[in-house]
Amino acid sequence: MSLVLLLRQRGQLTADALAKELEVSPRTVLRDIEALSAAGVPVYAERGRHGGYALLPGFRTELTGLNNDEALALLTAGSRPGEQIFGLGTALASAMRKIVDALPEGHQIAATNAAQRFLVNPETDLLSRRLSQEELPDATVMVVRRAVLAGRKLRIHYASRGQPPQWHTVDPIGLVTVRDKGYLLATESGTDRTMRISRIHAAEELVEPAQRPDQVNLEHIWAQRCAEFLSEGHISVHVRVSPARRDDLLDMAEAVRAEEAEPDGWLRLEVTFQDLWHAEWALWQLCTNVEALAPPELRASLHARADAVADRYRATAEPDPN
Repeated sequence: MSLVLLLRQRGQLTADALAKELEVSPRTVLRDIEALSAAGVPVYAERGRHGGYALLPGFRTELTGLNNDEALALLTAGSRPGEQIFGLGTALASAMRKIVDALPEGHQIAATNAAQRFLVNPETDLLSRRLSQEELPDATVMVVRRAVLAGRKLRIHYASRGQPPQWHTVDPIGLVTVRDKGYLLATESGTDRTMRISRIHAAEELVEPAQRPDQVNLEHIWAQRCAEFLSEGHISVHVRVSPARRDDLLDMAEAVRAEEAEPDGWLRLEVTFQDLWHAEWALWQLCTNVEALAPPELRASLHARADAVADRYRATAEPDPN
């Protein structure tokens, strides 16, 4: 089906071009071309230097139609980065071809052109900060995904932060992607585990069924895991911040627990940071656009840093008495 859709949408293609697009060998393409011909699909070969394979004009596959807005929504969603997180990049490319082909013939070009007008989560933001992209081995991700869907135990070689990889046997619950980072939600001997997929070095699907409920609410489980994560090893900081620098503060904080506006237009927030040093570093970046209210040790450390900087520049600013 993918081969037919490629020929419909792009016209004549060589066996090598088809093989590269479909991620198979040229021999597989030739075999499938023969199978299509035998099944009555009007595919033919053009010989010569600029030859290739093509379909007779007017041939159309039977796919369920979509209206313009439905197709545009799917094409736009499929354009965002991160489709490789769960190892579904190839499947996504195939689905996009089917979506375009399912449109009425006169609307195919219009929908494709319209989707080019939307850009979702580009690689860099307005400050030219490049967004991180995780490199995930397809074979490992495929094993993890298959075990999650089949409901079987997983044996994974996993490296926790700052630790060498170790083997774990877990019961997979589901997969979550946040800001183009993938996580495996699982339990290990009854204990909740939240594992970064990029830290899984190897995976093996076991025959034994996973111990997990038949129905799952991943959004609820993820919210619980986030709350537990923020309550362990993090500090809570109360600040006042100028509205113009609110987003900059949130980019550096771990999470926001509370927020309210003050009469003077500033915002009062409760945010979490990894530790005291992280909080001091973050608030220092915002200069006088933010004020730390608590904890007291953070105010003291910022005061000491400001005094040290003032002393440094005060010394160099004094005029030469001679």
